[in-house]
Amino acid sequence: MTVTRTALVSGANRGIGFEIVRGLARLGVLAVIGARETKDGLAAAEKLQSEGLDVPVVALDVDQEGSAAQAVAEVKRIYGRLDALVNNAAVLIDGPGGFKASLFDLKADTLRRTMETNLMGPIRLIQAAAPLMREQGYGRIVNVSSIAGQLADMGSGYPAYRMSKAALNALTRIAAAELGGGDIKVNAMCPGWVRTDMGGANADRSPEEGADTAIWLATLPDDGPTGGFFRDRKPIAW
Repeated sequence: MTVTRTALVSGANRGIGFEIVRGLARLGVLAVIGARETKDGLAAAEKLQSEGLDVPVVALDVDQEGSAAQAVAEVKRIYGRLDALVNNAAVLIDGPGGFKASLFDLKADTLRRTMETNLMGPIRLIQAAAPLMREQGYGRIVNVSSIAGQLADMGSGYPAYRMSKAALNALTRIAAAELGGGDIKVNAMCPGWVRTDMGGANADRSPEEGADTAIWLATLPDDGPTGGFFRDRKPIAW
């Protein structure tokens, strides 16, 4: 019997997250919008409904203790299972200077807030989702990372964001190792420079292009990879 897969995407009311939900729903996945503000999630869901895609919304604030577990429990209540988790919610709040922000101007609060969202958020969601995936004997976890976190090409600029994504990559490897090489796969991906509120209007990729690799990883076949870092569906260096 063919199982209809389900997915939860954090920060999915706009940008890359929204396109991940849209792409998964078009493939027949029962995708769920995770949004900090329910009203924003409902507005996003209304856009998809106009395309014939019926997508529910769950409240999900990755910065808040307990919110991840509540969101996963709500998806289970709606669909009875959770097959894919996409950790998309993130912030880039380095300053002053935006992308040119310096380590030597970094404020402790900026680093704490960045790590809370970009690292602790995915940790909370993985901890909430993994037991259910183990029980099911199936799972796909996708961490939306960035080449800004690549140690192989690490440089200056937006230090809090860079460190958070490097840490997210480490989380990917740790979770993949602990969950094993079987039916639960954990991977990270880089969407590229995407035209979103974070990336800005001059970015060279559309949100649809940025979402593609995440959609692929969220729907990997049984012989798909785990513990990898990908861009444009191809492995890249850590």
